[in-house]
Amino acid sequence: MNELPEDVMMLFSYVNMKLRDEYQSLDDFCKSMSVDKSFIEKKLAAAGFEYNEQQNRFW
Repeated sequence: MNELPEDVMMLFSYVNMKLRDEYQSLDDFCKSMSVDKSFIEKKLAAAGFEYNEQQNRFW
């Protein structure tokens, strides 16, 4: 598995950058990175962010 940032704000920025530049969806990102989608959603939700499928980003 690729290393994801532990800091939630860095994770937020990293995931959004990857979604913008490389992946069509959060599912694609998670499959490619071998990470559980619910892990990312829960960690970012704890900081007040949620995934918007139409925008393909967390906000």
